[in-house]
Amino acid sequence: MDVTIIIPTYNRLWSLPKAVASCKGTKCVTEIIVVDDGSTDGTGEWLEKQEGVVALFQPNQGKDWAVNNGFRIAKGKYIKFLDSDDYYPPNSIDSQFELAEKTNVDLVVAGINVVDETDKVLFENLNLQTDDFISQQLGEENGSHYSAFLFKKSFINDIPHRQEFGAVDDRKFILEVALKNPKIGFINESGLSHLKHSNERLQKLSGLKQIVYHYHILSIYRQTILQLDKANQLSERRVKAASGILWNLAHIISAPTPNPRRSRA
Repeated sequence: MDVTIIIPTYNRLWSLPKAVASCKGTKCVTEIIVVDDGSTDGTGEWLEKQEGVVALFQPNQGKDWAVNNGFRIAKGKYIKFLDSDDYYPPNSIDSQFELAEKTNVDLVVAGINVVDETDKVLFENLNLQTDDFISQQLGEENGSHYSAFLFKKSFINDIPHRQEFGAVDDRKFILEVALKNPKIGFINESGLSHLKHSNERLQKLSGLKQIVYHYHILSIYRQTILQLDKANQLSERRVKAASGILWNLAHIISAPTPNPRRSRA
């Protein structure tokens, strides 16, 4: 098996078929694992009818549990992660696989297209070449999305998606990958079509959930910066990269919140 694609999903039958279809038709041998996180919209029934898809079912536990369960049975030499409301551009999986095999890298970084529901490209960032992947992932520039990347399975065996970071577990994951100093190949093309839509996303939060979301980001950056400092790898460039994210985060966290008792007065 060349590449395993792990797709966690919850009540996204409206988008899942397109995500799955985008993983098929490759030259390399792919394994598609879809983990249904307790959907109630008919996802399970649809999956049971699909050929060429390994379906796992779990009670509603969250994306990180789903991804980790899929990873445990993955047979591919390389791993890709795909949200079930996004999809891959044609030939992108093969391009990344061929580069990984040719250059023997741990990670292939590709760009991203943000598209609307008609597939119109709203934004693209394709050239992600950098000489400091850690600074890039800390926020030095407009980046991509980890679903656009191809990971060597043996390199990420000890990096799970961590449940304690909720909706930003993928941010924690990619920073842990960066801290291991992978050998990286860059490909100047889109590795993901990221769909901008009006349906629910984990990142579209409000109230207490939004506060927890921002706290998790703060925790991730705190842990990463402390680890870099301890290893004497916290360069001025990396401090500056993180500062942009943390400055905005500080303003968000410190913003006054409405007092529900006053609003009813």
